Amino acid sequence: MEQAKKAKMSALEQLKNFTTIVADTGDFESMKLYKPTDATTNPSLILNAAKMERYQGIVDKAVEYGNKTGGSSEEKVAEAMDYLCVLFGCEILKIVPGRVSTEVDARLSFDTDKSVQKALKLIALHEDMGIKKDRILIKLASTWEGIQAAKILESEHNVKCNLTLLFSFAQAVACAEANVTLISPFVGRILDWYVANTDKKKYEPQEDPGVVSVTKIYTYYKKFGYKTVVMGASFRNTGEIKALAGCDLLTIGPSLLKELENDSAEIVPQLSAEKAAEANLEKISIDEPTFRWMLNEDAMSTDKLSEGIRKFAVDAVALENLIRKRIEL
Repeated sequence: MEQAKKAKMSALEQLKNFTTIVADTGDFESMKLYKPTDATTNPSLILNAAKMERYQGIVDKAVEYGNKTGGSSEEKVAEAMDYLCVLFGCEILKIVPGRVSTEVDARLSFDTDKSVQKALKLIALHEDMGIKKDRILIKLASTWEGIQAAKILESEHNVKCNLTLLFSFAQAVACAEANVTLISPFVGRILDWYVANTDKKKYEPQEDPGVVSVTKIYTYYKKFGYKTVVMGASFRNTGEIKALAGCDLLTIGPSLLKELENDSAEIVPQLSAEKAAEANLEKISIDEPTFRWMLNEDAMSTDKLSEGIRKFAVDAVALENLIRKRIEL
């Protein structure tokens, strides 16, 4: 009877039984359709959403806010940018029951102080709109400076953080030791690098380098009792997702959510705290020189972290240009 009931459930519904599903999109319609617990945004997703006709009212509101702030044209653009991200966050929170991740400008990835200031400003704007900070995750790049900003935000301001663009074990350990709330290791982008830079072009899900990386991080966290939780991100196929079933959270884009919704295969948890407790791992400690050296020695992580920051920065500039055209009219 139980098996028959399970067979009728989609892979997505089964997955929700042991993993929190997060929508990796800025499109509200996708969130309504797939009913995730949380949602996450970034400059690329906001840029794509801001170009859609149905979201022009939100962009107009942000432009109006920027114009009201006075100051130079560039100051108006900056204010409108922040407000736009917060407006999208507020709309998302009308749909999802949990939290939304709101990203600090990638161009601040190497400035701890300015990252903290920007994060607190985003939290204040949300609060002005009636959104309490326990429903916001501030998203920061997993540079040394970004991790230290998160440490300050978590310990001194009780602001929960999501450390993104995470590709390496060194980044993961540094985040855990900083007591950040959540990390987002990028499964698919790790796979992309190995496909582009090695002779092997195809991997079974359990051998996928991104899956292997996240499994190790999850196991390490659970074995040593860290409070930081793991949210696998940036998936290329549903095989990667299924191989990480049981991970604390998984953030999934609309196309893969649709595939999982239409898939009736049985989903079995692959990760668990019980399995992690039996793992043969040694605890390590990471200070700044060790972090920088370990990152330097990991070509994939170095490449993908730099590339990710550059891509988010390019999209942030494109979003600014979109707003600037409106403000200058």
